[in-house]
Amino acid sequence: MRFLITAGPTREPIDPVRYLSNRSSGKMGYAIAQAALEAGHEVILISGPVAIAPPGGVKLISVSTSDEMFEAVHRSILECDILVMCAAVADYKPGKVSKTKIKKSIEDLSLQLVPTRDILASIPQDRPFTVVGFAAETNDLETNALQKLRTKRCDVVVANDVSRADSGMESDENEVTIFFRNAEKRQISCAPKQIVAGALVKIFENVRENCLTKKIA
Repeated sequence: MRFLITAGPTREPIDPVRYLSNRSSGKMGYAIAQAALEAGHEVILISGPVAIAPPGGVKLISVSTSDEMFEAVHRSILECDILVMCAAVADYKPGKVSKTKIKKSIEDLSLQLVPTRDILASIPQDRPFTVVGFAAETNDLETNALQKLRTKRCDVVVANDVSRADSGMESDENEVTIFFRNAEKRQISCAPKQIVAGALVKIFENVRENCLTKKIA
């Protein structure tokens, strides 16, 4: 199978030296890419700025902003059987980017933020590939994950609680709950991200195979 995986954060420029971003390390997305490779799949990895090396054997596409990630996904999307949207893409970006460094002053500074383009929502419903979304939540995990599953028309949503200090963002471990269109859900207990990634890849393979079986039937 051909995996297209997004990973890491995006950086939304404020001026030439400042940007808005988040705490994503890219470790989960990179672990999924490694696990997919080890399972014998082809992998395209679209990555925001991270401090880890990509797995050997992936086709790496490096991006910085949400717009760059949007374009990269749509350029590669027809080359995949499974799209795994693991990146922590910014929800908002500055409405105006200063061409020069904004100088410090005693006055208050307000930034107008505008929504970024929603990559998951932009994916056609009639598509030849399986779509996996990720939901990083601090509260109401199941409610928010199910809403994302429904409104973004995902086949699977993987949700985790990022308010915890011992797993999730920046951690080497993760604990996730997987939600499916048929109302089934599964949980992977807290474990190293490499172990979680291996289990997720097997789940994604099964979902894809079931989709193909239904189409043939």
